Amino acid sequence: MRHLVLLGTGGTIATRTAPQGRRVDVGAGELLAAAARVWEVPEAAVEVRDVRRITSFSAGVPDVLALARAVRAAAAGADGVVVTHGTDTLEESAFLLALAHGGPVPVVVTGAQRPFDDPAPDGPRNLAAALRWAAAPESDGTGVTVVFADAVLPAVGVRKTHTLELAAFAAPGRGPIGHVDEAGVRRHHTAAPPAPLLDAAADDLPRVAVVPQYLGADASDIEHAVRRGARGVVVAGLGAGNTPPPVTAACLDLLAAGVPVMLTSRVGAGPVVGLYAGGGADLAAAGAILAGDLSPWQGRLLLAAALAAGAAEPSSTAATVAERCRTWLRAAGAVDGTHHLLAGGSAPSQTKGT
Repeated sequence: MRHLVLLGTGGTIATRTAPQGRRVDVGAGELLAAAARVWEVPEAAVEVRDVRRITSFSAGVPDVLALARAVRAAAAGADGVVVTHGTDTLEESAFLLALAHGGPVPVVVTGAQRPFDDPAPDGPRNLAAALRWAAAPESDGTGVTVVFADAVLPAVGVRKTHTLELAAFAAPGRGPIGHVDEAGVRRHHTAAPPAPLLDAAADDLPRVAVVPQYLGADASDIEHAVRRGARGVVVAGLGAGNTPPPVTAACLDLLAAGVPVMLTSRVGAGPVVGLYAGGGADLAAAGAILAGDLSPWQGRLLLAAALAAGAAEPSSTAATVAERCRTWLRAAGAVDGTHHLLAGGSAPSQTKGT
């Protein structure tokens, strides 16, 4: 019988409704008992630990780094680790755990859209499915995954795509790597997760700003972020990764000054690609990191982890930080949007996507 560790952190799955609003009021042991009423769960093989009881929108990076240390400690003596978590920042926490986790032990993150005392809660089934996935040999070697609404999703590329629906998460372009339902546990496909980039002993990360783009955006937000101490900038670009001319110029100045810039997209699916002169093509040619299909929020954590990994290296530069990110992205199966430029090919026809 496989030994699992269940780590409770709070979130909607652990809330009850009160006159002032939902409050975290349910421990991991009670969550496990509710899950066992959905499907048979080997309770004797599940060790329960409450890490904290908070809403995920209240958490900060140090809280998730502490959770990463708790996961590493649990994984050292278990066959699988399951984490219950709030959905607001679940995509970021799961990704940060993936940056720090190595080895074959599966780490599974789940949560709920409805509170524990809802007449039709989704948390018990989500947790039961997460436990079944972690207990199955099919989950070995899959790294960190998110189990929600019967789907098993990779932590890399996962996004919350709806505020209230029960099927609230997706991994656009990557899809579920498995399902857990009445038919049992099924693993479809998955690539080996990349090696850890982040030391789980870290208690904080360098400051990286996310700067969203919109019609008529100027350089003021980027300039303000750097003045306030951001060591790197993630641009949530337009379309496949473009920026208005003033923002492009500001990013080129940052790159010339040795400040790493990562380009993501504000669109909910698809990779960023350096296609357009005056926008993404200029930034890619100047050394900006194209973050594949990562959301701006996951891209921020990747860049911060790459900066932290180079903190002990006196010779670390923006170029080495960028290469660290690109190496990790390639291992994670992200599309390299600079390939056609780096290979000397011509830019694709600019007839669509503007």
